[in-house]
Amino acid sequence: MAHIVVLGAGLGGAIMAYELKDQIRPEDTVTVITKEPTYHFVPSNPWIAVGWRERDDITVDLAPTMAKKGIAFKPVAAEKVHPQENRVDLIDGTSVSYDYLVIATGPELAFDEIEGFGPEGHTQSVCHVDHALKARERFEEFCKNPAPIIVGAAQGASCFGPAYEFLFILETELRRRKIRDQVPMTFITPEPYVGHLGLDGVGDTKGLLESEMRGKHVKWMTSSRVKKVEDGKMIVEEIADDGSVKAEKDMPFGFAMMLPAFRGIPAVSGIEGLSNPRGFTIVDKYQRNPKFPNVFAVGVCVAIPPMGPTPVPCGVPKTGFMIESMVTATAHNIGNLVRGKEPDQVGTWNAVCLADFGDSGIAFVAQPQIPPRNVNWSSSGKWVHLAKIGFEKYFIRKLRKGTSEPYYEKAAMKMLGIDKLKAPQKG
Repeated sequence: MAHIVVLGAGLGGAIMAYELKDQIRPEDTVTVITKEPTYHFVPSNPWIAVGWRERDDITVDLAPTMAKKGIAFKPVAAEKVHPQENRVDLIDGTSVSYDYLVIATGPELAFDEIEGFGPEGHTQSVCHVDHALKARERFEEFCKNPAPIIVGAAQGASCFGPAYEFLFILETELRRRKIRDQVPMTFITPEPYVGHLGLDGVGDTKGLLESEMRGKHVKWMTSSRVKKVEDGKMIVEEIADDGSVKAEKDMPFGFAMMLPAFRGIPAVSGIEGLSNPRGFTIVDKYQRNPKFPNVFAVGVCVAIPPMGPTPVPCGVPKTGFMIESMVTATAHNIGNLVRGKEPDQVGTWNAVCLADFGDSGIAFVAQPQIPPRNVNWSSSGKWVHLAKIGFEKYFIRKLRKGTSEPYYEKAAMKMLGIDKLKAPQKG
């Protein structure tokens, strides 16, 4: 009998536990360890921040859904992973032993790397539902006294889609409130060009996003890094191609939402052979750690090298579809191991995104993620906005029911007629 521990219960961890139960033997057991008792649907956070959704609309109580699948559930944060001893220490003083561990923690948000940055400073975030609710409170105050708005991402960020989404969702809400004419908007990003997305662009994302910004009177600053943030002022450096500071600007704002850089959580950081210097978990093509072969990782916590050098550091995003592919491959590989076989499944690692813009949107598919690609496609239209609403409801309904495949991006791919991309590949 094997005991598999899944550390984390976000997008990757929740569906990881579900898929494992379908792949392992009846006598094997699964335990999910997570710091929060509820799951929240992160792609909906920009809607939360402008009042288009409530917390209860996008959250799932995990204990009963896990129980339906026969999965043990411990809503206690991890203190430290000890891979040499096959043990996870928890913050309540207890520990959990494992035969196999799947790290699916997501990231730690590195707000502290910039002075005055983040919800405890002077900028807002949509990385967590709590952040989005705080951003909503600040936005409601802002609307009583309109002023310039800044939206974007900090240097080292790897998740750019939500920044673009929130920019245009916010713009739509300002128009609905009939105060858009009082609010200059600027998008600030470390990307070398608009639509780079940490992927060197996908299809015509550069042209599509620039066109959206021009059409909605949004200015932008690329190859930019945030030096510090003060109350109502962001000091931003524009960086030349050689890495030198081309200009420093004081950007006034009444409301700002900036995505941070990510790093690995402390429980898995600083472990030689397990994590890289930023704390992300090192894996091979089977999602397996080379030094500790009974440890796997899926999702945003996985170490992926950047696309290449850029004047300001840009990370590589892990989209929902890519995470789902990692999960499927990992579940199959652990299923093989408990039966005495070797891992043989490799995630497809394609990038797929549906970016909602409030009343329209952009969709893109990159297969594979790193160019040159077999599929390099992007499109825009109101259908993306409607599709994202539909997929949100689909995912949450499936997760609440405890069904085996509560997938989000896979449903999107089926609708787009390219769902064959979802299958893991033989290694």
